[in-house]
Amino acid sequence: MRLRPILMTSFTAAAGAIPLLLSSGAGAETRAVIGTVILFGVLAATLFTLFVVPVAYDLLARRTGSPGDVARQLEREEAAAQALIIVPAGRGRSA
Repeated sequence: MRLRPILMTSFTAAAGAIPLLLSSGAGAETRAVIGTVILFGVLAATLFTLFVVPVAYDLLARRTGSPGDVARQLEREEAAAQALIIVPAGRGRSA
């Protein structure tokens, strides 16, 4: 679901560095170095985003439930607490 936007953004940023790599004239050496850093930085960040982050999330989130699980657990605990509340005789009723 998120693969396409990630790849489109990454390829666009990497393609933006290509003119820096292919430039000629005054300052071309400096621009080529900057282009190389941008290109490989974007590619490394893309690989990190696609592979390392999901694996790390999976390892860290193994023992946690979804937000829906947490909400259901809270509702069960609230219902159990409401069932334990005892209204003394004569209170809570109007005469």
